[in-house]
Amino acid sequence: MRIQVITDAWRPQTNGVVRTLERLMEEGWKAGHEMEIVAPRPDRSLPCPTYPEIRLAMDPLRRVQKALDQFRPDAIHIATEGPLGLAARYLSRRRGFRFTTSYHTRFPEYLSARLPVPLRWGYAYMRWFHRASAGVMVATPSLEQELSAAGFERLCGWTRGVDTDLFRPDLPKVLDGLPRPLFMYVGRVAVEKNIAAFLALDLPGSKVVVGDGPQLTELQGQFPDAVFTGAQYGQDLANHYASADCFVFPSRTDTFGLVLLEAMACGVPVAAFPVPGPLDVVGPTNAGVLSEDLKTAALQALKIPRENCRQVAERASWRNCTEIFVENLVPI
Repeated sequence: MRIQVITDAWRPQTNGVVRTLERLMEEGWKAGHEMEIVAPRPDRSLPCPTYPEIRLAMDPLRRVQKALDQFRPDAIHIATEGPLGLAARYLSRRRGFRFTTSYHTRFPEYLSARLPVPLRWGYAYMRWFHRASAGVMVATPSLEQELSAAGFERLCGWTRGVDTDLFRPDLPKVLDGLPRPLFMYVGRVAVEKNIAAFLALDLPGSKVVVGDGPQLTELQGQFPDAVFTGAQYGQDLANHYASADCFVFPSRTDTFGLVLLEAMACGVPVAAFPVPGPLDVVGPTNAGVLSEDLKTAALQALKIPRENCRQVAERASWRNCTEIFVENLVPI
C-alpha cells in the first residue's frame, strides 16, 4: 500500500508520538509498504505559543494538497489534530477520501492545564475532529472505554512497541556517583506530566529527571536537590534507564506512556498512578506498582525482580504495532 501519514508532531520533537511514527515508518517499509510522512518543515513553521518546541506549519492547506497530489496515497492516516491535521481532514472530505485518525494526546487536558479553557470545549473539538474518521485508533482498552463513554465513535485498538535491542538491562551504568536508590522520570518536562508530584515525594536516595521542556527551569528552582540531566537520546538514553532502580511515572494524562515499556525493557520496575496508560501497560503484569500513594508505590517497586520487567517488555514489538496499524487503515 501507499500510506500517507499527516502529523503536526515530528522531529526535532522528542516524545512518544514522534517515536511511534518513526518506528511505524521503518517497519512499514520493511513490510513492503510505501510510507510518507507529511510534517511541519523547519523553514515553514512557527513555534507554538507556550510550547516553542512544537512547530506549527505555515500554509498547511497548500502543504497537504501538494503532498496528496504528488504521492497519490492508497490510504490516509491523520495522526494529530493541529494545523496539518485540520488541512488533511478538510481536503480529504472535500475530495471524498476516507481516512483514519489516532487519539495520541489528551489535548483537552493539556489545553486546560496551560490556558483557562474548559475541558468540555476541548472534548467538543476532539469529537468534531474525529467524527469524520473511518476509524479512530487508540492505544489502550481503558482509553477506548473512556472515549466511548465521552461520545467518540468507530474506535479501534492499536498498540505500541519497544526496541529491546537498544533498551536492555545489561548496559553501562551512568550517574554512579549519586546516592541509591535512584528514582527516575524520563520524558517531556511539562506541566501536564505532573513531575512535581514525583519530585515532592519524601524518598531515600536520589531523584533524576531525564528530559527537556517548558517547565524545566521552574522545576530546577523548585527542587534544587533533584538531578536534571536534560534530554538524552539513543544509547545515552538507554544507559540512563538501565541505571535507575525505579521508574516513577507521575502523569495522569498520558494515553499510553511509551517510556513505561522502555524502562521495563531495561529491567526497571515502574511506580505510577492507577490511570489509563499505566493500568494497561503495567497493571496486569508484575513489573510495577500502581497506587494513589505514589511514595508507597515507588518503595514497593524496588522489591520487584528486574527480570520480571524485562519479560513483560519482550512481549511488545514494533512489528506487531505496525501490522495492527495497517489492518486498521481504510482505502481512500
